[in-house]
Amino acid sequence: MNAIKYKDLFPLIKNDKIWMGNGFHAGNAYFSTPFAKEYAEGVYNPETGLVKFRNVCWFTNLDHGRRHQPLPLMTMADNLKYSKHKEIKGKESYDRYENYDAIEVPFTDAIPSDYDGMMGVPISFLDKYSPEQFEIIWEASGNTRASTPKEILRRLNYRPHPDDRGGCTIVNGRRTYDRILIKHRKATK
Repeated sequence: MNAIKYKDLFPLIKNDKIWMGNGFHAGNAYFSTPFAKEYAEGVYNPETGLVKFRNVCWFTNLDHGRRHQPLPLMTMADNLKYSKHKEIKGKESYDRYENYDAIEVPFTDAIPSDYDGMMGVPISFLDKYSPEQFEIIWEASGNTRASTPKEILRRLNYRPHPDDRGGCTIVNGRRTYDRILIKHRKATK
């Protein structure tokens, strides 16, 4: 998953030239290899002869139906009231970044359906990304600021922050994990 942050790969994802492939239930992939017995217990299955690799994803330019399925979303008010995530439920509003004009959405299922502005979502969002529903603006992680086109930094109203080490997002004085900055293509009320 972290490969999406590569400076040569991310622009392809942003411009819908490549996307996440369909497959690998729960990120688990099974492979046959002649060296299977060299893997630790729980990784190699002697009954099937397969080796299990976790956290696997693949990128493709082959279209598939899952890619065009919109995410079912709640409104911002409903997320704040009913979210299953303690980081959101009961708050008065979503946190805002100190160095970008965007809100922090720490979970893909907490993306508000009725928010017209920019949002920072986890990189795992790409597994559920529908290009008809969302526009990918850019990604905010480690050293992305150096490779970010100036017009995107202006669009995001990027402001330097003392704790920003190259382009990451800052909330309440703390850096967050890498984020994809997105916006609804058409706000649904």
